[in-house]
Amino acid sequence: MAENSLSFQGTKAQEEQLMSVIEQNKSIPGALLPVLHEAQEIYGYLPIEVQQMVADGLGVSMSEVYGVATFYSRFSLTPKGKHKISVCLGTACYVKGADKILAEIENKLGIKSGECTPDGLFSIDSCRCVGACGLAPVMMVDEEVYGKLTPKEVGKILDKYIAEEGGAQA
Repeated sequence: MAENSLSFQGTKAQEEQLMSVIEQNKSIPGALLPVLHEAQEIYGYLPIEVQQMVADGLGVSMSEVYGVATFYSRFSLTPKGKHKISVCLGTACYVKGADKILAEIENKLGIKSGECTPDGLFSIDSCRCVGACGLAPVMMVDEEVYGKLTPKEVGKILDKYIAEEGGAQA
């Protein structure tokens, strides 16, 4: 896995929001899961610094927080880009070449699935189904669905987002 050059960028306002969530929930049995959900809403992911704040605030061990955060697939320990790319690797998409679509995205952005570009513009993940099997292979950028893709089209789609940001990505 490539070294992620994005460091934790939490703000005082985010920390205050998290502390408020912890305070509201700390006396409730089983509060860890809902607090982690709220923490991820606040920060976009669950970096080690946030996990430590949750552990300290709820009076639970760091290993318990980490165990829950890594058990559930909805939690992310790595930052997500401004534009979240998701490639469907469900059966219909896979048999129609979704692996080649994913490879093209990884090649174009210079990162692997589960990672974020150093500039924080894009992150890539895969999923099992987006419910658009008739459009296979499919990728989503944020909430926009792109179907019946070829690897050649991937670059054009990503270039549109890069241009919108005024970037000069490869």
